[in-house]
Amino acid sequence: MTQKKRSGAKSFVPIGFNMLASLLIFFILLPLLLTLLSTSVGTLLQTLQDQVVIDSISLTFKAGALATILGLLLGVPIAYLLARSDFPGKAIIEGIIDLPTVIPRTAAGIALLLVFGRTGILGKAFAHLGITFTDRLAGIVVAMLFVSVPLLVNTSRQAFQAVNRDLEQAAQVDGASAWKVFWQISLPLAWRGVLNGAIMMFARGISEFGAVIILAYSPKIVPVLIYERFQGYGLEAATPITVILLILILALFAVLRWLSNNINE
Repeated sequence: MTQKKRSGAKSFVPIGFNMLASLLIFFILLPLLLTLLSTSVGTLLQTLQDQVVIDSISLTFKAGALATILGLLLGVPIAYLLARSDFPGKAIIEGIIDLPTVIPRTAAGIALLLVFGRTGILGKAFAHLGITFTDRLAGIVVAMLFVSVPLLVNTSRQAFQAVNRDLEQAAQVDGASAWKVFWQISLPLAWRGVLNGAIMMFARGISEFGAVIILAYSPKIVPVLIYERFQGYGLEAATPITVILLILILALFAVLRWLSNNINE
């Protein structure tokens, strides 16, 4: 009886919210759909035969994958720390992590250049080891990591916060170490959130332009190549590459989301 009453209850969503939501979805989808429909299949196939485009796609996804792996290694521990510990200055640490998401991307590129450039503090230090960042794969990875890792950290932190602390405390009472609790309880229960964060980080990383173009203009990732083709040859030359990138991102995004939702269901 109670269930019937609940199912028949009126919605608490204010009138007009559905229309406003539809407008936002339309606003997001329209440019993407028009872009996808703006190029013929023949033009796309011809573009995929361009070795410069193939190399750029390979470089973009390689750099994005490396940045995401580094993000997991560095971001998951601090996400767990923020989810499970209270300490002086915690709010400051959270604010620092969020900084890359709010500063202009070109400003981020300048800041990274001052640190990782040939005359930068870390740039000079790594140069003695034979590692350079300016116009190198390492520079692309650093730029992608800087701008996208907050997505991984914040999503992972929320996932760890959703884990029942009673389970962790029970394991500690039974003698499990902090490492064992993390690997056998916390991470297995939060892994979907961590994976979703990694997916978001990867997608954000491979779409980065501003920070990458300042620190590592060449070799060219796809967003930089699109900009170069647009500047040099116009919209007609840049659109097919844009469509290819959108298709690859959407396909990869769909597969990873499906895996996240269906593994160990």
